[in-house]
Amino acid sequence: MAAARTPDEIRRSIEANRADLGLALERLRAEVTEITDWRKQLNKHRKEALIGAAVAGFVLGGGIAAIFDLFSGGDDD
Repeated sequence: MAAARTPDEIRRSIEANRADLGLALERLRAEVTEITDWRKQLNKHRKEALIGAAVAGFVLGGGIAAIFDLFSGGDDD
């Protein structure tokens, strides 16, 4: 059986936990701010964003052309 802690030991433990929680919240706040900074993320991943935009444009352009072709008869033979 563990020895009982004194009220002072319990208070110190609570204060230490409170301080640790405050630091953890500050780190979390900083990480959330960094992650949600879309301009920084876009600059950091510029190449991937450009590739994604090009692929999306190609797919959308091809999809629109295919739909137009479908509704315009689409049989060029």
